[in-house]
Amino acid sequence: MAQKKLQRFAEIETFPNVLIYPENMPGAWASHFGNAHPLTLELACGKGDYTLGLARRYPEGNFLGVDLKGNRIWRGAKTALTEKLPNVAFLRTQIEKLTDYFAPQEVSNIWITFPDPFLRKSKARKRLTHPRFLALYQQILAPGGAIHLKTDSAELYHFTQYVIAATGCTLLEDIPNVYALNPVPELLRIQTYYEGMHLADGRTIRFLKFALPAEPINWRAFKPEPEDEAAAEGEH
Repeated sequence: MAQKKLQRFAEIETFPNVLIYPENMPGAWASHFGNAHPLTLELACGKGDYTLGLARRYPEGNFLGVDLKGNRIWRGAKTALTEKLPNVAFLRTQIEKLTDYFAPQEVSNIWITFPDPFLRKSKARKRLTHPRFLALYQQILAPGGAIHLKTDSAELYHFTQYVIAATGCTLLEDIPNVYALNPVPELLRIQTYYEGMHLADGRTIRFLKFALPAEPINWRAFKPEPEDEAAAEGEH
């Protein structure tokens, strides 16, 4: 297994659709893709299932999967090359460093699909819908853009609902059970590897779509839910 990972790390360095800690990228994504189509990010993309699914459906858009783990990125990038999808690329970096790679308003939409929910309250700041990250997204998301969260975690779903209200975001869609809909919306029919596993286990898939406020989010002033505060106090 270790040998395969090393082989994949070496391979993605040769892939034209994988950028590894690139320099001078803010404002340059249109040049990379060779067009000025809207740019959509999938954060913590893993194998890039949603990145690929969106790109197949919308050739008039550009889609970029962002993840730190090169072994996972390899699978999505390899598939994109095999299928000759020109509107797909992958960026290997930490999500905390997004502003190093994108200019203000350069991103049209952000998808967060089945991220680690970091269920321990002490790890809440690591959740990708925590105000700390929303303040980061504000710096790169274009007006009219939205955040899309798809998750099997009831805890992350409810936490994000609270964050949306607490930070002045605008809730655009709230679907407590995606597969209870008939029909399931086209964009939500795309399934990741982990989603297939969750569905096989009978888990409920939830979805939230929301827009960020115009005013900068002061994430340091964010007050957690009362139960979060109680749990935090119990840890000291």
